[in-house]
Amino acid sequence: MERKKGFEPVFDENSKILILGSFPSVKSREIRFYYGNRQNRFWKTVCSLYGEEIPESIAGKIDFLRRHRIALWDIVTACDIVGSSDSTIADYEVADLSQILSIAKIEKILCNGAAAYRILIENYPALPVPVVKLPSTSPANPRFEENAWKKELL
Repeated sequence: MERKKGFEPVFDENSKILILGSFPSVKSREIRFYYGNRQNRFWKTVCSLYGEEIPESIAGKIDFLRRHRIALWDIVTACDIVGSSDSTIADYEVADLSQILSIAKIEKILCNGAAAYRILIENYPALPVPVVKLPSTSPANPRFEENAWKKELL
């Protein structure tokens, strides 16, 4: 099994909310940016909550995140994984959140799904900000709730 690497975080000193996913999907790894599978609800959800169209380019998505003070990263930065399934993540490296927390004034961390939440809490049991587990935006999650995202983002 070939070891897979994730992406660098997107954030700046003005970021207030950190959204953590688990690990990039196959499609995301192909385009080399977060939530690259068009079936994933992430971009559709966050952009619609702010009344904006989904940016076509990676630069446009980064601009969107910065304008809305959203930091984006995955809790797993490298791992062995089969396809895109969180349940197969093994031998993983955990994100060094101090990279973001030492620069940005993060007020809360939103976990995109149960795997991201579980890995975060196992590795960071005493974070200085609230942590919220949100329903995964993955197309594999039949129980997605946009209202939960709305409540935490707006």
